[in-house]
Amino acid sequence: MAPTIYHLAGALESKLNIPEMPDCNGDMILTVCHYIIKLCSSREDEQDDKVISLLQQLNDSVKDKSYIIMLKSFVREFKVFLKVPNSKSTTLNPIELLAVFIDFLLEIYSRIWYDSFKPCQTHLKFFITFLGDKPASQSTSLDENKNVLTDIEDVANDVGSFLYSYFFYIGEKDWTRDYRSKDLALADILGKLEQVKEKIKEQCIAASWKMLTPKTSVVSLFLFDSLLDDLNLLMIQKYETSTDVKDQIRTIIEELKSLRTFLEDMEVQKHPELEGFLIQTSDIAYEVLYILTSYAPVWYLNLRLPQVMEKIKLIRLPLEKLNKYPTEQVSSQDEKPLEDIVVDFHADANRIAGMLKDVENPSQKAPLIEEDIFVGLDDEANEITEILLGNQKKQQIISIWGIPGLGKTTLAKKIFGEDRIVKYFHKRAYCVISQTYDKKNTLIAILASMSSLERDELSKLDEETLGEKLYKSLCGEETRFLIIMDDIWKDVWSDLHRYFPENQTGSRILFTTRFEKIGSQASDKSIVRNLRFLTDDECWELLKIKVFHNVQLEDIGELENIGMKIARKCGGLPLAVVVIAAVLANKKKNKAKWEEVAESLSSHISKDNSCMKILELSYNYLPMHLKPCFLYFGAFEENREIPVQKLISLWVAEGFVQKVNKKQPNAVSYGYLTDLISRGLVQVGKRRSDGGVKTCYVHDLLREMCLTIAENNNFMKVVQDQLPIYVSHHRLSILSHSIAPFSRPFGLHVRSLLGYLRKPSGFIFSNMKLVKVVEMSALWSWKTKFEKLDFLRFFSASAVRIPMGICRNLEYLFIDFVRKGKLQNKIFKMVKLRHVHFGGEVCSYNREIMHESFQINNLEAFSYFLIKYENDLKILRSSPFLHRLKCILSSEWNPSKPYYYPTLNFLNHLESLSILFRASGIISNLISLPLNLRKLTLIDFKLNSKEMKMIGELPKLEVLKLESAVIEDNQWNPNEGEFQQLRFLKLDNFILVELNVSSDNFPRLEQLVLRRFDTAIPSSVGDIPTLVKIKVERCEKQVEESALKILEEQTDELLKVIIISL
Repeated sequence: MAPTIYHLAGALESKLNIPEMPDCNGDMILTVCHYIIKLCSSREDEQDDKVISLLQQLNDSVKDKSYIIMLKSFVREFKVFLKVPNSKSTTLNPIELLAVFIDFLLEIYSRIWYDSFKPCQTHLKFFITFLGDKPASQSTSLDENKNVLTDIEDVANDVGSFLYSYFFYIGEKDWTRDYRSKDLALADILGKLEQVKEKIKEQCIAASWKMLTPKTSVVSLFLFDSLLDDLNLLMIQKYETSTDVKDQIRTIIEELKSLRTFLEDMEVQKHPELEGFLIQTSDIAYEVLYILTSYAPVWYLNLRLPQVMEKIKLIRLPLEKLNKYPTEQVSSQDEKPLEDIVVDFHADANRIAGMLKDVENPSQKAPLIEEDIFVGLDDEANEITEILLGNQKKQQIISIWGIPGLGKTTLAKKIFGEDRIVKYFHKRAYCVISQTYDKKNTLIAILASMSSLERDELSKLDEETLGEKLYKSLCGEETRFLIIMDDIWKDVWSDLHRYFPENQTGSRILFTTRFEKIGSQASDKSIVRNLRFLTDDECWELLKIKVFHNVQLEDIGELENIGMKIARKCGGLPLAVVVIAAVLANKKKNKAKWEEVAESLSSHISKDNSCMKILELSYNYLPMHLKPCFLYFGAFEENREIPVQKLISLWVAEGFVQKVNKKQPNAVSYGYLTDLISRGLVQVGKRRSDGGVKTCYVHDLLREMCLTIAENNNFMKVVQDQLPIYVSHHRLSILSHSIAPFSRPFGLHVRSLLGYLRKPSGFIFSNMKLVKVVEMSALWSWKTKFEKLDFLRFFSASAVRIPMGICRNLEYLFIDFVRKGKLQNKIFKMVKLRHVHFGGEVCSYNREIMHESFQINNLEAFSYFLIKYENDLKILRSSPFLHRLKCILSSEWNPSKPYYYPTLNFLNHLESLSILFRASGIISNLISLPLNLRKLTLIDFKLNSKEMKMIGELPKLEVLKLESAVIEDNQWNPNEGEFQQLRFLKLDNFILVELNVSSDNFPRLEQLVLRRFDTAIPSSVGDIPTLVKIKVERCEKQVEESALKILEEQTDELLKVIIISL
């Protein structure tokens, strides 16, 4: 296990005072320490264990008198690490290991301030470029280039030896005896570096050598478009080189554009060889991008770019033959200016809009199923429900166990929502434990599930305080509670049981788990139930419902026999039935298509009778553009509900999403998500107030499948424990919370970095210049400056100040948990920004920007923005296409100056608006509202009848939330003709004497949510024909009773009433 060196890091960051090492600084020593940890953690060696032990002892002795002595002793160990590691002790191939070592040398050089060392850096940067451009997996190429690799290794060892002697050697230095001077030593190193460079040049000229970058078989036409976008960007904004090189790049871009045209036609024709050609062309586009963004000199580009053109010609010939397009029809680029080549290759995107759907049967025909369909196992559900409602007064534990995919979670959720259960238990909570059990998160989940406490507030408390709060909330003499703990992997009850009082009231704890022993470990009196498989008939019934969506069919003709055969092949596993049903639902309902699926299913089962093989069919049948979107779920933690807005933004930033004229990219991306949901691969977690999907997740087994396919196809590497020494994949997701601070991943071809890195080294992006996505949930600080990240489209962190100037193409910015902050001036000139989210309020007030012109006219979503001065509206006026805005109206009240009431009706495209009014001593005043609003949230407002009328007359308003608001005279009497489109109404801490809600003034209302409310619901609410849900939370008794009375008066069962008591 990697040691923690917090104390050592803190000591080394302060001034280092070792007379024997006058030119060394603490950052250099810390760099070597982190390299040692990473290297030793990647291999098994007794000597490594001793070094790690010494490092841990050094960290523990920072405050001791012996610290400096121990530090000197440890530095003497550096010599063995300042040479290329032996490849036999790791799983890396020699090229990767050599690249890791040179990257390490470059990080040391980044801590050196002497100009005389910079030429060495330049050579090493080229070598690392060269290594990233060489084939990492072709043994023949490795043999042919063995001499060159040996030369690079030798000179890298010389550089390491020089660095050790000059900076880390403890003892009397005598440069005059060895090299006469440091400059002579450097000159000797530079001479060797120059010789190796010349050998590389000779090798590059050799005709037998073909260089390749890592391949991935997860491709789509839209991903290829994204690569072309990156090349366009490179040419227009950055690339400066010789005219000859520019001409070559221009030609390559035009050639790739012409190949794309062929690929479009193949897509429309559903040509079976499309994927193979798309893999080849995408690899070429990426190869060009890597070469151009690396540290390659002009002579290297002049050698490599013609090789790329040869590859394009080899692909063009068969493509032309397949598409029957003569070479003469390909337009010439000779007369075009450089900028014209790279701006409009998406012009005909709408022509292939049909590619977004399965041509056989568009997924829109498969409606989203709101709730889990429950087929079979009714007896099991009834039996467990009766146990929960039984007369046993003593607390009982019930454990449901079985293999993944049997429906344990579905069964638990069904029981949790049963009317009898809801009425019988005073408090209920549902939480997911998962494989990575976290006590604090579990306590937070339980408390948040059965109360109105906010997770953000709970997260500030420590474990014991949370446990005490939970215990007190459950320990009432008559309190009867039900706690469901889903997906338990190990004994967690021994860690949690003391928070659940034995109050002899009939309380119950329900587990779901894969393991029989979990229940008996918790208590020898636990009731343990093994969930059975579905019968063949039940599988067929579930399959029919999923495919035909509950449409009653007396006879499905020739499909019945083949359908029953498919159902039997699912082996009684509900999850397998669901995913196969989704495949069938997106195909034509004819025998030939169904037999094709049955044959594929039989083929998989005959090879390996496992659920995973069955589930892989659902992936294989996905349209090409949905495959990367689905595999991306593997980047997130197991059982995590993923915020949809962030997920679909990531897909856009990654380049998975087609660019459709006059349509927001996030809207297109959301369509992809609903398609995956309709195919049964993604589950809805929570829904928004307008019915849209707020969070989503995938089943454990499907996530495991994502991880396997993604890693095997070089699409993504997911780290669950140790950070690898080298990453060969295009995307890296770090899900381990135990990665040492100041660590950094390294991979020359990494394009996306996701997960947890608390305090990474500032050198992290120096050799990862292609990065497009940085989604670092736990990132709080950046130790040193960024490199320029020209391709960065998405940045998310907990709280970090990012230098906006180096992220000029950023489109998505998410910074969570910011209390208060000021927007940096440069953000207002980031012309490509689409979505900006800050967890806390941010203000723009800065005298320097009062007279600046703002250029953020592509902004679509912004939160939370503090509107305090007129200048703030200037920023919003520069964003005419804003669709979603969360803002805070605030003013430091001054009686001598009137409060400035902002008007927002100039935001003609605004559809969602949330306003928190926070101005002490001032009465809120809504002057006007944008007319296209569909969703409006007002918090801490004092409203009069005129303002309520203005709200009611908004022609498109579907969602209205009034929180901590007061209305004039505590009377709200909506007029006929108002709120004609309103579907969702929430009143939270809203003071009223009487609530007048009826079918006359709310004709389309579907959901009424009342929270902290004390006025009874009028019976006329029950007459609204569209009403399906009333939720009452923490309200007075008369509110609960009026809701239940309305439910009793209903003649059908469409209305659902949910009550969460105080």
